[in-house]
Amino acid sequence: MPDENRPGAAGPAWWRSREDAGLPAAKGTGSRRSFGATWWGRAWLEALEQRARLDPGRLSRGRSYARRGSVLELTVSPGEVEAVVQGSRVTPYQVTVRIRAFSAAEWDAVLDVVSAQIGRVAALLDGELPPEVVEDVQAAGLDLLPGAGEVLTNCSCPDFAVPCKHSAAVCYLVADALDDDPFALLLLRGRRKDELLSTLRSRRTGNTSAPAPPRTPAPAGIPAIAAFARHLPTSPGAGAGVVPVPVPPRPLGAPGVPAAVKVLDPPRSSGVDVRDLIALATDAARRAWELASGDPTQALTYEQDLARRAAHLLGTPELADLAHRAGISARQLTTWATAWRQAGPGGLAVTVDDPHDVDPEALTEALEALPQATTEANRVTKGKLQLRLGQDNLWYRFDKSFNDWTLTHPPAASPQDLL
Repeated sequence: MPDENRPGAAGPAWWRSREDAGLPAAKGTGSRRSFGATWWGRAWLEALEQRARLDPGRLSRGRSYARRGSVLELTVSPGEVEAVVQGSRVTPYQVTVRIRAFSAAEWDAVLDVVSAQIGRVAALLDGELPPEVVEDVQAAGLDLLPGAGEVLTNCSCPDFAVPCKHSAAVCYLVADALDDDPFALLLLRGRRKDELLSTLRSRRTGNTSAPAPPRTPAPAGIPAIAAFARHLPTSPGAGAGVVPVPVPPRPLGAPGVPAAVKVLDPPRSSGVDVRDLIALATDAARRAWELASGDPTQALTYEQDLARRAAHLLGTPELADLAHRAGISARQLTTWATAWRQAGPGGLAVTVDDPHDVDPEALTEALEALPQATTEANRVTKGKLQLRLGQDNLWYRFDKSFNDWTLTHPPAASPQDLL
C-alpha cells in the first residue's frame, strides 16, 4: 500500500478536519460500494446500526445518498461533524452530527490506561489504532464508539425524521473519514492528533510536568446573612466594624452580549429556532441595560415593545422578518421604529394615534411658524411638512416621503424649535 494511502498517514483526503484543508468532493461513489474498509470504520458503522438506535430505514436511504456522492464536503472537529449534502433542491443542506467529547479528566483517565501499555503507545505514535485501544478506553469506564442516544443529528432540510436521509448519509461517510485517518475517531471524542501524540511522547519519555499540588478543599461557607451579622456593632452607638451596604455597580457604556454557548439546536418539532433564542437573549441583555441605566419605560405595551425591538433593527433584513412574524408590513414597522428611535413612547403614540381634537388656541404658535398651513385636529400641515401636538403637549415634526408621514426630529416644546 503506498504511504499516502496508508490509514493515518498524511496525504490527500476528501474530508477535512479543522486543522487540515481538504477537497470538497465525495469519495468513491458507486451504487454497490461498501463502507468501512478498516476495523475502526466497520466498528463505527456497527455502533450506528446496532448500538446508537438510529432508524434502520433512514440509514438505508442514507447509504444510497452516500453512494451517489451527495455529500459534498465533510469537516470533523472535536465532538462534531459538519457537512454539506446535496438533496433534491438546488441549495445544499447543512448537516451537523454530534457525539459527546470526553472531558479533560476523562481523557486523563484514558491516557493513564493507554500509557501503561508500551505496545499501544508505540502503535499510536506510528499512526495506527490497535483494536485493543477500544478495550483500554472501556477499562477507563468510557467508550470510543457511540452508544444508544449518543449520535445527535441536525439538518436544515424540512424532513422531521431524526435522522433524515441527509444526516444518515453523513454518518456513513464518517466511516470513510475514519478509514483515511483513525485519529478522526479520537478527534470526535475531543482530542486532536498532535495534542494526543505530544502527550503520549511526554509520558513515554518521562518528560511530564511536575505533579499538580493537592487541591485545598474549599471552605464549607456560611450563609451571607450570618457573615454580615459578624460585623454588626455589639453595642448601641458602636460604629466600628459596620459593613456598608454595597452600592450597585454602574452599568456599562453599552449593553452586553450574551455568551455564545454552543448547544444543540432545538428539535424542529418544537417550532423554536435557535436564531430566535439568540435574538431574545440579546434583546433581554439590552433591556436589562436600559433599565439599569435609568430608562423609565419599564412597562411597555405590545406595540411599544415591538417598535423598541424594531428600532435596533433599522437597516437590517431582520426587521422585515420581525414584521412578518408580527403580522404587519415592513413599511409600517419601519415607521414605528423610526418614531421610537426619535422620541420613544411619545413619538410612537403621536405616530399611530388618530387625530384628536385640541384647543384651537394651542395651534396658534404653529400657525404663526407655518403661514398658510392647514389644520386638522391636532395637526398643522404645509406641503410635505407636518407638526403634530401630542397628548404630552409636546410638538412633533413629520416629513412626507413616498406618501408616508415619518417622524424626523425629537419632540420640542415650541413648534419654532422644529423648523
